Amino acid sequence: MATAFTPTPRTSGGLRHRRPRRDVVPFLAPLVIGAGGLGVLALWWSDTTSVVGPAGWLTGAGRMTGLLAGYACAVLLALMARVPALDHRVGTDRLARWHAVVGRGTVALILAHVLLIIWGYSLTSHASVVSQTSALVLHYPDLLKGTIGFLLLVATGVVSARAARRRMSYEVWHYLHFATYLAVFLAFGHQLSNGADFVGNRSAQLAWYALYLGVAALVLWYRFAGPVRRGLRHRLRVAAVHPEAPGVVSVYLTGERLAELGAEPGQFLRWRFLARGLWWTASPYSLSAAAHPGWLRITVKAAGGHSAALARLAPGTRVWAEGPYGSFTADRRTSGKVLLLGGGVGITPLRTLFETLPGEVTLLYRARRTEDFALRAELDAIAAARHARVHYLADGDAPLTAHALSALVPDLAAHDVYLCGPPGMTEAARRALREAGVPGRRVHHESFEF
Repeated sequence: MATAFTPTPRTSGGLRHRRPRRDVVPFLAPLVIGAGGLGVLALWWSDTTSVVGPAGWLTGAGRMTGLLAGYACAVLLALMARVPALDHRVGTDRLARWHAVVGRGTVALILAHVLLIIWGYSLTSHASVVSQTSALVLHYPDLLKGTIGFLLLVATGVVSARAARRRMSYEVWHYLHFATYLAVFLAFGHQLSNGADFVGNRSAQLAWYALYLGVAALVLWYRFAGPVRRGLRHRLRVAAVHPEAPGVVSVYLTGERLAELGAEPGQFLRWRFLARGLWWTASPYSLSAAAHPGWLRITVKAAGGHSAALARLAPGTRVWAEGPYGSFTADRRTSGKVLLLGGGVGITPLRTLFETLPGEVTLLYRARRTEDFALRAELDAIAAARHARVHYLADGDAPLTAHALSALVPDLAAHDVYLCGPPGMTEAARRALREAGVPGRRVHHESFEF
């Protein structure tokens, strides 16, 4: 490996001490979303003079659920627009969980809206449900397009169910989700054409246009235009591929103006390697060395066809990188003592934090076998440079229990814990940390699972 790409551990004197802070954005964001929902309900209330009889109640409930579903569609897209102000403060995985909750709620609201409106209208017109459905879909303006959008959203909700996700690759699941954009676009016209709260209400129409156009601008810039711009600006290429452990390689990349990426230790990027069989997938990999003005590094374990193919990348291969993403950074720290708990290739973001986090830092690294400890020489050099403790535990060396962790890390309950590893290991670690008295707010974890 060329010496130009050799990471140099920082000494403790070079670490930048920042006062731990409590970020309010993860708490404010749901409040803002909820306030928007109340505003939508206020629109329905102000436009409803009276509700009389079963048909009136059903139609009114249908209008209300329709308005909330339309608002939820905008929120759904905004949560996954990858806006840095949200992503870096809330966290990619937490936003994904919110997106999933809002998605399920959106589908439920749309189903309720459709059923309530059809039922209410059929009572008003004294028609059967079937004939009323036919009349609505075929004769109301933009309702045929709205129906297609409704079916697309329901289909997206079905493929997002956990049982369905397990049966398809991430790439297939990801590209099927693009149908959401088309569904929302088709349904938007129906909302303004048929929504009783919008017809003749210019202020409500302008507010709805502002909401949707604002979200569309965020999606177009951060999901599409921004990545293309960064790809052309930074011109990333593979410089070298270096084996680290059985089935684990580090990929070194060079490019232009890399300091402008602003990648912090602990963050990840979505990497698209423009090589045969790889170009159509953008996979999330954390930086495994602090970002350097001249080069970047990721360390990848062969866990599937795509990740295994990275070991065969040829120097000079073009790379597009989206990001940086994630809030698994020093800003989550709330105390001066930190435990970094990693398993397998989950060591990659922890390695950068081990090098750069100020204060008292302990690293605990678990792997199946002794030979599976990747980047061990670098970790030992960092530990020596900053006089930190590092523990290597192969499976069978010590159980992942509250007693074992407390024996390795004195005063464990006073530590922040950064946790990264396979799902089974992270769940066991969470239980052990909880039993050891570590508050949940001090356990920091970011998952790449979809």
